[in-house]
Amino acid sequence: MKIKIIASIIISIFVLIFAITLGSVHIPFADILHIITHILFGADLPEHIRPASVAIVANARLPRVALAFLAGAALSASGAVMQSVLRNPLASSYTLGVSSGASFGAALVIFFGISLPFLPMMTLPALGFIFGLGTIILAIFVARRLDNQLQNHTIILTGMIFALFINAVITLLFALFRENIQQMIFWQMGSFSGRHWDTVLILAPLTLAGIVFISRFRWELDVLTFGEEQAQAVGIASKRVKWTLLVTSAAITGSTIAFVGIIGFVDLVVPHIVRKIFGASHKYVIPMSAVIGGAFMVLCDLVARTIIAPIELPVGAITAIIGAPFFGYIYFSRRKGGV
Repeated sequence: MKIKIIASIIISIFVLIFAITLGSVHIPFADILHIITHILFGADLPEHIRPASVAIVANARLPRVALAFLAGAALSASGAVMQSVLRNPLASSYTLGVSSGASFGAALVIFFGISLPFLPMMTLPALGFIFGLGTIILAIFVARRLDNQLQNHTIILTGMIFALFINAVITLLFALFRENIQQMIFWQMGSFSGRHWDTVLILAPLTLAGIVFISRFRWELDVLTFGEEQAQAVGIASKRVKWTLLVTSAAITGSTIAFVGIIGFVDLVVPHIVRKIFGASHKYVIPMSAVIGGAFMVLCDLVARTIIAPIELPVGAITAIIGAPFFGYIYFSRRKGGV
């Protein structure tokens, strides 16, 4: 297991460095390493490295790669928790309505020009986060009113109903405010373009704190995968744990979506890959979902900005191309197995 973990971390680091080296301006790999060590450790730079190269790496590529890694880590770790809590491999921020709620918050900002009085630049992230988190809280509340036992299928169905309803409202807004459709669609597909260190510095502590918090429930998650009766038999308050983990996971997802837009299927694909490699223990599933999910997002963003350069594709389109067939494979393989 240690070999697998070390190999995964080394590969992820290589992916990060590789992503930093590629861009519209060619910077030699050796120069990239010198610049990174200069930024991180204050090492002296060789004389041939131009200040423009340092600025490109420090102010454009590094924050973009860091943000992509954080987003992938947050979505993958929260997706792993949602799947385990609900015992459903298709559970994600999409099926629970988090993404739809965040989209609705963004639509209100874009279509109606809503702005916070003191922090106008934070309006879209703030409302995206509030509506994304609020949607799953409302879905769980309604599910509990309908089913006192708070069974997993009730939560998923309630979340899907909320998601469908919200998507219908957003479609109506599209019809009424056509002049803003392009901006809204681009946000819905997700992008790391134009993001800087301020976004990274806000998202990094939120992501780290959220992942550390859900990791504290690794034993409860291991037991919950065997069913609620087993959990209650060993003294776990399954309802409270479900509430806590689902709301925390939604908060992690919502904070990510709020800053970079909706990027789907990462939280669906990566946890399955991690479980195949490292097994079902959440001692490994949560942290390794974060590591591999971060590297996977960086790769997807690299493809999005280089495959037809200088045109940049929304990274959500790349993850959807990869994730949609994977979603179908999981669904139909479960049906074939009689699940």
